[in-house]
Amino acid sequence: MLTLDKVFDASVVLRDVIRETAVVKTAGIAPHCDLYLKPENLQNTGSFKVRGAGYKIAMLSEEEKKRGVIACSAGNHAQGVALAASKYGIKSLICLPDSAPISKVEATKGYGADVCLVKGCYDDAYKKALELRDSKGYTFVHPFDDENVIAGQGTVALEIMNSLDDIDAIIVPIGGGGLISGIAYTVKAIRPSIKVYGVQATGAPSMFNAVKDGKVEGLESVSTIADGIAVKQPGENTFDLVQKYVDDIALVSDDEISSAILALIEKQKMIAEGAGAVSVAAAMFNKFPINGKKVVSVVSGGNIDVTSLSRVIERGLMKSGRSTTLLIELIDKPGQLKDVSRIIADLGGNVTGVHHEKDGSTASVNGCYLRIQMETRDYEHVKLITEALKKEGFKIVH
Repeated sequence: MLTLDKVFDASVVLRDVIRETAVVKTAGIAPHCDLYLKPENLQNTGSFKVRGAGYKIAMLSEEEKKRGVIACSAGNHAQGVALAASKYGIKSLICLPDSAPISKVEATKGYGADVCLVKGCYDDAYKKALELRDSKGYTFVHPFDDENVIAGQGTVALEIMNSLDDIDAIIVPIGGGGLISGIAYTVKAIRPSIKVYGVQATGAPSMFNAVKDGKVEGLESVSTIADGIAVKQPGENTFDLVQKYVDDIALVSDDEISSAILALIEKQKMIAEGAGAVSVAAAMFNKFPINGKKVVSVVSGGNIDVTSLSRVIERGLMKSGRSTTLLIELIDKPGQLKDVSRIIADLGGNVTGVHHEKDGSTASVNGCYLRIQMETRDYEHVKLITEALKKEGFKIVH
């Protein structure tokens, strides 16, 4: 049984395992509310996962500790289990699909775990982990559907409430539901007036669908840049807790997530992974009734692959109107590019790319297409430039 005593016990037990992450006030990210961040991206291992894994491992019997622990994860849970096990001097084995990025494999090893690479996908690695658990006697550390794991995640709520008074709402990412279950249970037991809102990606709405339909369901597939919360099926325990204690769940798109990642970089100098940024995206794009409210968004992790960060930033720039592409149809004659560039420059736009296309599909035989990439301030700026080009007689295709 999950109890408040367990959550308080976890906060004491975990003192030597975790870092207490200070709540940070934001400026300019969501002006319609008083937004604060709980930056678990600054946690040891870069994610909140070490809390639940740490408390689960600490509660094992001496015999279980001797046999060691096993987990299956391609990301934050693996590193959380590895670090927590090392802190307690316990052997840990992490099963990973052989397609896992080298950086994640090496990071998991770096925290002290042995790694078992399994041919196939996550499901194959999960199956292998259960086989090894049964044959070797390891204790399986579930990433979310375990009462001690959930109690460990609930310590996030204790830290938030100790840091801030008069909170109106806490916004939390949802994957399997361990983090929001621990936070919602703890908050509603101590300050039931605080709203607890959950957020999932539109490409992985497993808990959203389960709550809407009143039963746990599995998704056939998931597709989102927020890979840390791309969970096909929530847990039975977490589903029950979310149903009982969470006030509402919303979905955010990959474009909205990208915008949130960009806003955190620019406004807070903070790196968040997609899963960690969904709570900020929900605040930015008004997914809940929080106008004028004091709100905390939990930034659950910061382990974004560096190679994909530039693509996410570019997507965020496009979503916010900071980067755009115009396709202009014009007559192929000298001076056209000069005129287009002049109009854009006079209005403060910055041309970053030009591509001349002539494929015979224009209305005029002498026609061509000019694809212009440019940096702009926002969508209003894009509209201003577009209208000025039209006024000068240029045909904007899109």
